[in-house]
Amino acid sequence: MAKRALVTGGAGLIGSHIADLFVREGWEVRVLDNLEPQTHRRGKPRWINERAEFVQGDMRDRDTLAAALDKIDIVFHEAAYGGYMPEIAKYVHVNSLGTAQMLEIIRERNLPIKKIVAASSQAVYSEGAGECPQHGVVFPPVRPVEQLRKGDWQVHCPICGVITKSVATPEHAPVGGETVYGLTKVDQEKLVLLWGKQIGIPTVALRYSCTYGPRQSMFNPYTGVIAIFCTRLLNNLPPVLYEDGEQTRDFSFVEDIARANLLAADSDKLDGQAVNVGSGCGTPIREIAEIISAALKIEIASVARGEFRPGEMRHLTSDTTKMNAIGYKPQVDLAEGIQRYIDWIKAQSDVRDYFSEAENILKSKGIIHRVEVMNA
Repeated sequence: MAKRALVTGGAGLIGSHIADLFVREGWEVRVLDNLEPQTHRRGKPRWINERAEFVQGDMRDRDTLAAALDKIDIVFHEAAYGGYMPEIAKYVHVNSLGTAQMLEIIRERNLPIKKIVAASSQAVYSEGAGECPQHGVVFPPVRPVEQLRKGDWQVHCPICGVITKSVATPEHAPVGGETVYGLTKVDQEKLVLLWGKQIGIPTVALRYSCTYGPRQSMFNPYTGVIAIFCTRLLNNLPPVLYEDGEQTRDFSFVEDIARANLLAADSDKLDGQAVNVGSGCGTPIREIAEIISAALKIEIASVARGEFRPGEMRHLTSDTTKMNAIGYKPQVDLAEGIQRYIDWIKAQSDVRDYFSEAENILKSKGIIHRVEVMNA
């Protein structure tokens, strides 16, 4: 008998690729998605797998969620409200309350769920791990706003203050979340893992690095930097860099992330744990803009205007030792992945820049700050 999977957020970037993979693997797949207008401006996307059952509904609607969980073996919980939006209550309602309600329904109705694999994020970390010449590997706290206002972007050792060298961040690094989104991802993973231990149902939280690829929303100006840079350049606008553009991120192609979910579902070695999923390589954001510019053959230099977002980490590369131990190995490198995204976005119609308007909103809400101009 085929296994039955529910993919919440299954119309989105990661969820839709998980659905595709599990359909190919012979699973029966049900997709639950509310088609958030910020992401799905044109309604139900055509890429939703025809062999999957599609349910349009919201994680906050108890009856819809209960129906979606009926006769399901494994839940891949991808649904979340993301980015740098200023709507604090919506983040908490969708991400934290929605997850808590799902777990509550499974327990109250004694549903025969065999496993939950939940999407967490590298955003749960305050800052990536650093190496101090004197104190070795350290876990610095978030950089203070006062430091950033002076244009000091570096990560300093919390013991002696020297500038640290970025190293891979292991799962035992402190978590807390320095953005509202990050805070709710901490909520999601802790709720799922705690609940699993209490109930006796295996649960895994996968801390995704920056995920990108075809189907990443062109409409959501708070989505990944690769999508934002592509839409900016295709509209003959420069990519905008925060800080000095030398901050680094670990980028993962979406099909690799989907495969990580399959491995986590099939193995019991990660049960009860939060586990990093990434490439293990850090790439400067400025370099990402250059790669995209070259691939598009649109030579517009990126701009750094002395702006920053408090709570944003400087460097983060995932230590993927745990994930690698169950057979995970990324198959799509950054250059190929960006080219595949570009091929996809070029095939879409009416590619507009939604970033400029969103940026003004973020500035008005105090989410984007500027470096103080120092008097001579």
